[in-house]
Amino acid sequence: MKITAVKTFLVEGIKYNWTLVKVETDSGIHGWGEATNWPGSPLVEAACQHVGQFVIGHDARRIDFLWTKIYRDMNWLGQAGPLLSAISAIDIALWDIKGKALGVPVYELLGGAYRKRIQLYANYWFISGGHSADDYQQQAREVVAQGFTALKFDPFAHVHYWYGEDLSDNNSLTEAQKRLAIDLVAAVAEAVGPEVAIAIETHAFLNGPTAVEMAHRLAKLNFNCMWYEEPALPEYPDAIADIRRQIPLPVCVGERIHSRYMAQRILERRASDFLMPDITRCGGISEMRKIANLAEVYNVPIAPHNPNGPISSIASAHVMATIPNFFRQEFMLKDVPWRDTCMSHPLPVADGFFTLSDRPGLGFDISETALLEHPGIRVQPQDRNFYV
Repeated sequence: MKITAVKTFLVEGIKYNWTLVKVETDSGIHGWGEATNWPGSPLVEAACQHVGQFVIGHDARRIDFLWTKIYRDMNWLGQAGPLLSAISAIDIALWDIKGKALGVPVYELLGGAYRKRIQLYANYWFISGGHSADDYQQQAREVVAQGFTALKFDPFAHVHYWYGEDLSDNNSLTEAQKRLAIDLVAAVAEAVGPEVAIAIETHAFLNGPTAVEMAHRLAKLNFNCMWYEEPALPEYPDAIADIRRQIPLPVCVGERIHSRYMAQRILERRASDFLMPDITRCGGISEMRKIANLAEVYNVPIAPHNPNGPISSIASAHVMATIPNFFRQEFMLKDVPWRDTCMSHPLPVADGFFTLSDRPGLGFDISETALLEHPGIRVQPQDRNFYV
């Protein structure tokens, strides 16, 4: 089963561009993958096109072989970034092809399902209003009404980060900004009640002392904190571990971890309570499962990062169905209106769960025509805040 073509689609999403990939074979079977990452999605698109040419003529069934060959042959480009996103997309598409060829879902190829209902937590639920306590409260109640028992947001966004030139000095916050963040979390906690977990995102934009201070101030609210996310960048695993020891909130990192080699540095230092690899960045289905297996050795649960397109949600769910240490999966609650209309079946999300079917491969096909009707934005507006 030889790979004959690799097509790349840059599609406008609600938050940033999706980068989707279609791999075709001489058997007539094709598979879909995703490489969504940001900023700089045209770089990811170009990487997918280049890696796509690299795999043409190879046997699509040799998934691990192709993963390793691409990674080793192109390792001079580094262990992260566009290369790993391109590998991710190709890998996901190859698993889709193999499942279709054998007539079984991908989760069966990965060892079978522990579960077929994948519990989700909501992100991007807050975009209909402003950055005020009242707006957040109203929208948080809508999340709970839809059956979600956990949600995530960045209470520091809009008051500290700006995607442009005017960054705050030393990644610190003014006292007014600190109080606003505390007020937002208090408002959301009041709106959803103690049964709903809240994840606090920081996007690694707080300096160490500020990250520690805000964790302690947030803890005084006595809310149901799922985790405190990315208190430092993954380049500083020792700093993350040090912060974790200083604060009363659980820590989660991983969205910027590309491959098991980066994950190992976090795990061996006991730097994080949860690990959140992103299937479009870490190396696809193959690598996410290896990262999950590695995390299991350290008794660390997996909660996939997933503010991406539909293939990311689907592929992550297939992997999470098969591992014992799954916790929750991220889900973009508010998305572009064409997300479900571009697919052969709508995403099966209800009452806060993604329910897997028994259809072969990933279980979904994508309309190329629909994707081409919504081309991605190649130059990002400078007033667009990506950290919400």
